[in-house]
Amino acid sequence: MTIPPPDSHHLLAAVGWLELGNPSEAHQEWERISPELRGNPEVLEVSWQIHAKALNWEKCVTIARQLIQIDTKTPGGWIHLSYALHELKRTREAHENLVGVLEQFPDEWLMRYNLACYSCQLGNSEEASRWLAGAALKGDAKQIKEIAKDDPDLAPLFNLPK
Repeated sequence: MTIPPPDSHHLLAAVGWLELGNPSEAHQEWERISPELRGNPEVLEVSWQIHAKALNWEKCVTIARQLIQIDTKTPGGWIHLSYALHELKRTREAHENLVGVLEQFPDEWLMRYNLACYSCQLGNSEEASRWLAGAALKGDAKQIKEIAKDDPDLAPLFNLPK
C-alpha cells in the first residue's frame, strides 16, 4: 500500500529525525501520520525504530507482534521481536522465537547472527559458534566478522582460551 502525502512526508521526516539521532522529534512526526495508516508495515517499522532508539522495549515487542500478524512471511517482525525480548532480558524467549521460525527463512543471515548472540549470552559458546558460522555462510562473511568482533553479546566467544 502506497502512503500518500502528507502522510508520506511525515514518515520521511520521522526517518530523518531518527537518522539525526532524535527519537523524540521522530515520534512527533510519526504522530502526525493519519491513524488509519498506522497499521501499514512501513509505518510500523518506523515506529519500531523510534521506540528502539528510545529504549522502549515493551512497546517494541507490541509493534513487532503487529508486524508478524500482518506478514508472517517476512523476517523483520520476527527479528525485531527477538531483539526486543533480548533487550528485556528475556533472551531464552528471544532464542526460542527465532529457532521456531528459522526454517521459513533459510537464507536469512541476521537470524543466525542473532541466534549466535543469544546462544552466547545463554552460556552456550559451542552453539553460538555454529550459529555465527552459519550466518557467515548466508551473508557477507567479512562484514559479519567485523560486526561480531565488536558485539558485546559475542564477547565471551572471543575471550575464550585458545
